[in-house]
Order: sequence, then C-alpha cells, then structure tokens
Amino acid sequence: MTGLVPDHHGIVNNSFWDRAKNIQYSIGDSLTRNNPEYYKGKTIWATARQQGVKTASVYWVGSDIPINDNFPEYYKVWAEEPRLIFSQRVDTTLAWLSKPQADRPRLITLYMDEPDGSGHRSGPRGQETKATVHMLDSLVGKLMAGISVLPYADSINLIVTADHGMTDVSPERYYKVDDYLKPTWYDRIVGANPSSIFATGDNVDSIYNALSKLKHLKVYRKNKIPKSLKYGTNPNIGDLIVVPDLGWQFGFKPAPIIGAHGYDPKHKDMSVIFFAYGPDFKVKYKGKNFNNTAIYPLLCYLLNIKQASNDGNSKQFRQFIRKTSDNK
Repeated sequence: MTGLVPDHHGIVNNSFWDRAKNIQYSIGDSLTRNNPEYYKGKTIWATARQQGVKTASVYWVGSDIPINDNFPEYYKVWAEEPRLIFSQRVDTTLAWLSKPQADRPRLITLYMDEPDGSGHRSGPRGQETKATVHMLDSLVGKLMAGISVLPYADSINLIVTADHGMTDVSPERYYKVDDYLKPTWYDRIVGANPSSIFATGDNVDSIYNALSKLKHLKVYRKNKIPKSLKYGTNPNIGDLIVVPDLGWQFGFKPAPIIGAHGYDPKHKDMSVIFFAYGPDFKVKYKGKNFNNTAIYPLLCYLLNIKQASNDGNSKQFRQFIRKTSDNK
C-alpha cells in the first residue's frame, strides 16, 4: 500500500526492537501497532485522498491508523467487536460500491486474514488450508457476482493478491539459540524469519563465526546483507540478521506451527498469487513475476493520480495493462 520495502516503510518485522524508544514493537500490541510514528511513507489512500479521490478499506493493515494524519473516507477498525466475518466484509465492499457516485469510493482495499492462520496450523497443503482456500474462492466469486450486476460493472478493475507465501516447517528442522550462542554475547534476539540479533560489546564476530558454520541458515552482518534482500538500512534492524533456509527455524524453541513464511523471497514457496481483471487488464494474459512494490504505482495508474516516492517499478506492471493513454 506504500510501494516501499519494509526497510523503508519501517515495519521491518511483525515484532522488532525500537532502539530509540528502547521498547519492542509488536503487531499484536495495540499500543505499538496503533502508533502512527512507526509507519513511514505515504499510503495509497493518503495519496488518493489528497488528490480528491475517495477511498475505503475493510481491515487492510494500517487503514485504521492515522498514518500521515489520514484515514480512508470509509474504514473498519480492526479492534472493534464483533469483527466482521468474511462474508460480511464482501457485503460491506459491495454496499460501498453501490453508493451514489458522489459518495462512492474509487478505491477499496479488502483484507481477509486467511488462509494465513490455517496455513500456519495445518501447513500449506493441509486439509484445513485447502478447505479455507475453497471458502475464500467462493467469496471472491460472490464479490465478482455482486460487481457484475452493478450498472457500471464494466468500469471496475479487481485485483486479488496476497502478502506472502507459506512453506512446511517441523521441529526436526530447527536450530536452538542456546546451542550455539552464549547469553553474554547478545542483549536480545527479536523476530523470526528473519531474526535480528542485538550484540553486546564487540561480540558481533563471535556470533557471526558461531552461526556461519551452520548448514541450513545464513547469517549476515547488518552492513553486509545482500542487496537482493533490500534490508539492513533501517535503525531497528539488529547488528546481525539470521535467515534460515526454506523450512528451517532459528529461535529459543520451535514455533508451534507446521507452516511458516518470511524466508528469502527467491524461493517459489514465498511467491504469491496476482489475479486481475477489468477494463485496464489484458485478457487471459499470464505474465512474468514482478515485485509487489509495483502494486502501489499500479493503483496510482488505475486511479490516474500522482505517485508519492516509492520503491516500485512501473515498468513491471505495464506487461499486463491492456492499453495505455497519455493521461495515465
């Protein structure tokens, strides 16, 4: 939603250490999760609203936080109970699309917090995950059917995508911190896939030497992280970063899950779907992989608005655009 990589938008992990405040950010902690200071860059709804374009959001992360002192015109607060079930989220989206033109949002972001949970619990190929995917697929069908009967249906573009993939993990593929590092070598280890290690004194080399011998993980000094990972310049990243190989874990105990993500994006298991249809997209086109930072400039293109500074490459989405025009 910003076109920025985590290193630049600031949310470098679901949980990370804030060096300046000396506290831990966690997406599950309402005090840090709802603090707009952590969210850098300009969201697509802020970009659009400042250019006179109405927006709406059903639970998209950050949409209920005053980032840049800005919200979508219509939005749902994640913490409010009862939370909308998935079918109600589709109904809400269709209701917004049915508003009179003067009140209707031109951009709606709709978030479903599945199949993430089922993927963690039963793995990417588990029966629960398969059932959840089928259920969500039927809801996308409901959304498409609802769009098809709108009087302006032929002007709507729909994108279906995800934020990460999922792969199988197990306790047998696990490195325990205490087996390799002395507690006196570090102040704290925060996050998983990747993990940030904050070293004590001059113990960076000791930690690096101990972990670099392990076969199924990579350890990088902060200033030596490969450029391909686009990670390492943010002040809240540790002195060393640990990136396990696909399906492996590093921590104080194995996570109670059998599916995980956060691995090197070069792995196919970490790739995500991108389906799109509408007047601006080619029909039955199967394109090349692209970075999901390109979605922000794509949305700006579709809305005919000016982009804020971002890491996305507009050339990457041009492959599946049906037509271009001078005013887009």
